[in-house]
Amino acid sequence: MNDVEKTKIERTNSGKRMRRRKRMMSVYVFIVVVIVLTIGVTMCFTFLFNIDRIVVSGESEDYTSLQIVEASEINAGDNMLRLDAKKAAKNILDKLTYVETAEVGRDFPSTLRITVTRCIPGFNVRYDGGVLLLSRKGKILSDGEVYTDIEKIPIINGYAPSEKTIGAMAASENPNKDEAFAQFVKRFENEKCDDISVVDLSNEYDIVVTYRNGMIFRMGNWSDVDYKLDLAEEVMKDDAISGKKGFITMVGKNQCSFRSSGEQEVVTEPAATAVTDALGQSVTETTVTTVAGEIYGF
Repeated sequence: MNDVEKTKIERTNSGKRMRRRKRMMSVYVFIVVVIVLTIGVTMCFTFLFNIDRIVVSGESEDYTSLQIVEASEINAGDNMLRLDAKKAAKNILDKLTYVETAEVGRDFPSTLRITVTRCIPGFNVRYDGGVLLLSRKGKILSDGEVYTDIEKIPIINGYAPSEKTIGAMAASENPNKDEAFAQFVKRFENEKCDDISVVDLSNEYDIVVTYRNGMIFRMGNWSDVDYKLDLAEEVMKDDAISGKKGFITMVGKNQCSFRSSGEQEVVTEPAATAVTDALGQSVTETTVTTVAGEIYGF
């Protein structure tokens, strides 16, 4: 009997077949992953993360929680992932006049949180047809014929409002006056300013601020309003000025002059000395001889 010898025959195309199988397997895996992700995303946007609890918090004396939720146009059962939070917040601000700010946040898996703050009256803006009551952020709260003296809010003259719609943000026909007013809004937001009685923006190059203590401050143009108000307040705190009534005027960029009511300032030979201003920068203080008046540099 003859021995049988087994011979392994390699096919020349076996390598190609293996590579083709690997490619097909990769395609199959990719298709499965896509199907799983599609199902998962579909479930997230339909069955999962639906709102079943809405929590309203913050300050709102004029509206109930239900009114705030209704204004947002959000309903129980809405999907949290499909929710447009910015649009919902804008809906609240547009529909509820006395809401100053609104924030809509998601607390997964199913709780929505709405936080609001109330409008605080900040300005009476006089124009030819009446008086606009504005919040401290510049939102129009009412349009009437009389001033609202709530918490000693100031009167703004000469603003020339181009927007008078209740619930809208105030705007002026003059962009320079808008810039000045925006700086006053920021000032009133950050600190108590009930010592200011009237702000006259009739001439944006010569803004006049009248204080309740009888002091009148001519601050010049609309730039650096916050800094100029700080300078004026420092002058009024000076021992030689405190308790007096008169006129404070910006002199250059870093100085204020003062003269008492009914007396004229006379300036003679100035002498320059180095001082440090309110921002920590080195400036030149000019001391002058005056009749009932002094120059203050900061």
